[in-house]
Amino acid sequence: MLDRVGKNADGYPPYNIEQTAENRLRITLAVAGFAMDDLQITQEDNQLVIRGRQKDDSEGRVFLHRGIAARQFQRAFVMAEGMEVEGAWLDNGLLHIDLRRPQPETRVKTIRIGARTNGPTAIVEGRPDQG
Repeated sequence: MLDRVGKNADGYPPYNIEQTAENRLRITLAVAGFAMDDLQITQEDNQLVIRGRQKDDSEGRVFLHRGIAARQFQRAFVMAEGMEVEGAWLDNGLLHIDLRRPQPETRVKTIRIGARTNGPTAIVEGRPDQG
């Protein structure tokens, strides 16, 4: 259902794509340290774009070691035609985005068969017309 994934050079943030039902997918990104206000999800035509930007809160703090960097990211997924975003939520450092592909409505149309004589015959509103 996802045609291809736009990749960052460093692979950040890591993500999973899982099929949750026949026509449903869930994208999960590991975004530890990001709050909801730091994340933005947009759908631009057939691209799903997730952006993250953390605020730098290091002012006035003295780090003896800083291994957790405040960094920004952008991750893009190219969605197949007809995919829709159902919703998104943040839970324990994981951003979940649910997608679905709606099933097309089944349309049944009965075609009436008419008798054909010397020329083409069309059935229009129940009466034969010569064509």
